[in-house]
Parts: sequence; structure tokens; C-alpha cells
Amino acid sequence: MDSELRSPYLRRLSRRGLIGLDAGAAIVYTLALLVLPGDTGVSAALAVPLAAAAGLPLAARRCRPVPVFAVVMSASTAMFLLGLPWDSYAGAASALYIVALTRGRQRWTPTPLIGVLSSVVILTGAVAGPAAWYAEVAGRLVLGAAVLGASWTLGRVVRERRAQAARSARQLADQAVSDERLRIARELHDVVAHSMSLIAVKAGVAVHVAEARPGEALDALRVIEATSRGSLAEMRHLLGVLRTGDADVAAAPAPGLADLTGLAERAAMAGVHVDLDVDTADLPEGVALSAYRIVQEAVTNVVRHAAPARCRVRVRGDGLRLRIDVTDDGPGVRVLPGGDGHGLVGMRERVMMYGGDFSAGPRPEGGFAVSAAFPYEE
Repeated sequence: MDSELRSPYLRRLSRRGLIGLDAGAAIVYTLALLVLPGDTGVSAALAVPLAAAAGLPLAARRCRPVPVFAVVMSASTAMFLLGLPWDSYAGAASALYIVALTRGRQRWTPTPLIGVLSSVVILTGAVAGPAAWYAEVAGRLVLGAAVLGASWTLGRVVRERRAQAARSARQLADQAVSDERLRIARELHDVVAHSMSLIAVKAGVAVHVAEARPGEALDALRVIEATSRGSLAEMRHLLGVLRTGDADVAAAPAPGLADLTGLAERAAMAGVHVDLDVDTADLPEGVALSAYRIVQEAVTNVVRHAAPARCRVRVRGDGLRLRIDVTDDGPGVRVLPGGDGHGLVGMRERVMMYGGDFSAGPRPEGGFAVSAAFPYEE
């Protein structure tokens, strides 16, 4: 998450690289403090260690933010009080930025501490020093407080941005998981509903003709066996997506428009003759899967509620919009009294996912019609 908020140049640096960059900057900063002009009368034996304490610890500001800030702040304050060349708390502000960026909510902020220190020094100067000295001290402290306050504020703002970005990423991840679960639930519903409807129809046929026409009953059992095996294979594919390390299963191709022929053959086994009329260019995998599932659910409803019947499936795509029409000549009833039918709801949700239009209902001339249209990009 840190890399998303760095400049394009810093994003390429690892944490070790950033620490190395801090170390180089700390050395340059210390040398700058040593060569600043000033005639204070303070011996080099004291000035050099103070300059080093105000600059060199910044190399470790990412590793030990609070101790580094305390050392640099103390050294910079000592330089100010002794009249040495002063950095306006620039080094301390650099360390404070990391403190504000990395530490959680604290019971204290540096602003009151800076205010108390400034007040003490200003009052001391007002009582003991001349007006010129007082004005100079007050101006420097106001400048230093502004630098530190701006550094703290910037650090907290960046921290909040990173926290917000992390929350957004978690929300997107959770939404993606929910969407994937919903997709798999739809797929399982379509697979189970279609297969169980076909199996139920053929099982009823087998029971009805078992004694009079055992050969026909045997054919029905073969259909049940083939449908069961195919459904189990497709369910293993869907459940494999949820498992890690099951690459062979998860990599199985999802059904598309090319599989409509097999769907029509299975429906014919249950007494529904399907006329396929498919004319479309290559579709994106997600669109092709949705189209297949919509047709599958519509044909399943015909098998479940209208068999024996005749069904016509028409699929048209021009590269911009896909249209699916499924009509039959059955009785025109598709849901139980008082229910909306999960199959129709699932088809509508698939279409709405692409911002399309969906309709389903009895036809005036008899039978039932399902119509779906939604945009897509090749």
C-alpha cells in the first residue's frame, strides 16, 4: 500500500533502498549544519557533536521513528539555545513525519509540547533579555512550530489516505469474493436444475414403461446415467474453482455457445425438440457462459413444465449487442403458484449484470417466451 502513495521514482525502491537514501540524506544534512556560517563562540568540541546528533540519526528514522525524533529534536533545541547555526527544526520535522505516518493514534501530539517549550523560552526572553533578542527568539520559535506542525499534519493525512486505501482494497476483495460465490451459486443451480429435471423426466418414463417396454426403459436409464456423469463432472469443475491446488479441475473450460448442440441433444432425450439458430461472432468467455446458462435454464424450464414440446432457440450477436430468444409451444406455465421461480430470477440477474433487458412470459399464440438482450465488447 505504501508504494501506491509514493512518487513514481520512490515506488521502485525497496525498504532497504529507502533506508539507504535516508542515510545519504542524513550525511549531507549533517555536513550542511557543520559548514553553516556563524560566529557564536561555542567550541567545535560541542558544536560538532550537536550537529551530528541533529543530522546523523535521521538515517534510522524509518527503523526507530520515536527515538530518532527525540534525539534530533533535543539536539536541534540545544543548538538553538546555544546560538549555533539553526535548522528551524527541519531535521526534527523529517523525523516527526515518519512518526505521524507509522504510529497509531497517540494520547499525545507534539503540538502541545512545542507550545509549552515555546512559551517557556519566550517568557524567559521577555523577562531576562532585550526586546531585539525577544523578537528574534519568538520569530524562530514560531517558524519552528509551524514546520513541525505542518510535518505532523502531512504525516497524519498520508496515513489516513493509506488506511482508507487499505479499507477500500479490503472492501473490493470482499465484494469480489461475494460476487464469485454468487456466480458459483448460479452455476450450480443451473447445472443441478437442468440435470435433475432431465433425470426426473427420464426416470418417470422408465417407471412407466418398465414392464411393457423394457428396452425403452433401458434407454431412459442410459440417459440418466450419462446426464448424471456429465453433471457431476461440471459440478467438480465449479467446486474446483473454490479449492487451491486443484489446477486440473479448475482449468476445465467453461461451457459456451458451442455446447448448445449437446444441450439440445439432452433435451431431445426428454421429449423436447430444440431448433438451434445461432449466428454470432466469437464472444468473450464470460458473455458466452452467460448466454449458455440463459439458454440452458430456458430449455430446462421447457423440459420441466412443457415436455413433450418443440422449442426454438435463436442467438444473435453483432459485436455490440447479444440477443437471445427461446420460445416453445407448451402450455405456457413456468412457475408454481405464489413463486417467482429461481430460474427466471437467475436469468434476469445474469442479464442485468451486463446492463441488458430481460423478459419472460406466456405468448398470446400459446407457449412461453424468454427474451434477453445485453451489450458486450468483442
